[in-house]
Amino acid sequence: MLDRKRICHGYDILENSLYNDGACLLINSAHVPKSILKCRTVSREINFTSAEKIDKFRLEQRVFLKENIIEEWFFEFGFVIPESTNTWQTLIEAAPESQMLPPSLLSGNVVVETLFYDDDLLVSTSKVRLYYD
Repeated sequence: MLDRKRICHGYDILENSLYNDGACLLINSAHVPKSILKCRTVSREINFTSAEKIDKFRLEQRVFLKENIIEEWFFEFGFVIPESTNTWQTLIEAAPESQMLPPSLLSGNVVVETLFYDDDLLVSTSKVRLYYD
């Protein structure tokens, strides 16, 4: 269902194919430059296609550090036209630098779980383990 995720770092766009189509039971991995942790804001773009109409497309995203949820977001996209390709962009503001954890602690210990819904019907799940290089 979802093609790619883009992480904007300054003027550079780092592309990672993080999401598989269909239900994902495995944890994928992504290597991200540790310099992204110094950015004040990060722009995330998700491009997706849907063969069928989706009335209330939304996602829930949880970021785990080991077994603990450290961040949680809820996004609503709304109506998706059948046989369409769509782009969804969000800006995420970083915590103050004094509250940021070091890359050495985060790398390999962070898993981003994203649940994709049509209203309350779970459509797909993705899990990505992040490594900061």
